[in-house]
Amino acid sequence: MAKLSMKKLPYHYGLKVRCYPYSQQKAIIKRNSDASRFVYNELVAINRELYQLKQVKLPLDTVQRRIYQLEQRKKTTKNISDEHLFLCHKDIDSLCLANAKQNYAKAWKAFRKVHRSGIPVFHKKSYCWKYQTNAQYSDKAVLPSLLNGTVKFLDRNHAKLPKLGLIRTSAVRGKIWHMRDVVRIGTVTVTKDSADCFYLSFQLGSTQPFIGAVTFTNEKLGVDLNTENFLTDSNGTVVANPRYYRKVLKQLNRQKRKLSRRQVQAKREHRPLRDAKNYQKQRLLVAKMQVKVAQQRLNFLHNLTTELVKNHDLLVAEELRSRNLLKNHALALSISDAGWRIFLQQLQTKADLYGKTFVTVDPRNTTQTCSKCGCLLRGDNKLTLRDRSWQCPQCQTKHQRDHNAAKNILAKGIDQLA
Repeated sequence: MAKLSMKKLPYHYGLKVRCYPYSQQKAIIKRNSDASRFVYNELVAINRELYQLKQVKLPLDTVQRRIYQLEQRKKTTKNISDEHLFLCHKDIDSLCLANAKQNYAKAWKAFRKVHRSGIPVFHKKSYCWKYQTNAQYSDKAVLPSLLNGTVKFLDRNHAKLPKLGLIRTSAVRGKIWHMRDVVRIGTVTVTKDSADCFYLSFQLGSTQPFIGAVTFTNEKLGVDLNTENFLTDSNGTVVANPRYYRKVLKQLNRQKRKLSRRQVQAKREHRPLRDAKNYQKQRLLVAKMQVKVAQQRLNFLHNLTTELVKNHDLLVAEELRSRNLLKNHALALSISDAGWRIFLQQLQTKADLYGKTFVTVDPRNTTQTCSKCGCLLRGDNKLTLRDRSWQCPQCQTKHQRDHNAAKNILAKGIDQLA
């Protein structure tokens, strides 16, 4: 394992823990986040200028010289650091700058692979901080693990990072800690969210599986996502939609109006928002409410997807394009609150992790087709969103709308795999 790179390791896992930096460490995180964003934006600016200069067809010496200079600056982050000396500060991690360039290249690669992702754009300054560094292992290390390297855990509650030094974290639990001697760290992302909470996200790799013995049940399940409840499966089980955002919407809107009034007051008094204490206090309150809703939704989705993947060998769901669905303003809030895209992504990730099968199928006509005789409703007989139950005009079978759709989705998935 000592000779294998992260890419060549057969098993990968992600670990995210809360961390509690003190004031000096927060300043270092802020400096590295700003430097990372600056390098990324500098590369965006260089490429935009290069594109414009290459549109000039005339062989002007000035243009060609400028193109050559920009091409040289793109090659390494050292060239950018030489022009902007603040990037050479002792608190700035050199791997942070290298990762910013690498992430820019990945963004272009994602655009070329899937054009829906869009070209890389400037990263705006915000209340969220983020930078990435790497764990490096010396040749003397017999076996890279969580306990050695430039990034390492000293115990369950303390980690050590370049430039930051010792930092307190939430406890590392479960099998990850028990596998600490055979797990190595790849990249580490240090983040601060809008609610001023700090996190460390570790990319882990190992030659041993992170998941223990998997039980195969030979069960198959079709899943229909809808707005009435969260999902209905092909067995008729209905999972209620918790609607976390809608529950706090009234209170959240009230706090947002209060935040807006404090922003207007600060601007009227010609005070920068960063120095307006009442505004910052209210902004933090609103951010904490929003983060809580997101964490509640994420916890609900993790528990649900883990249960589904563990208990079924084949899972079939409909392929939903959330971006297109959100164009329907009548349903946009309900769809966003449910988190369908995150749900499908988690199913795919966990199915791969547990060695199960997950497929998505085209949802076309899954609701309008009778799962027993295959009769397709057309014209005036087509179901609307208000029709929750219906009777097949051909075989007279009574259907519950979502249960019938889940059966059709499962049948489509089985045919697709055949």
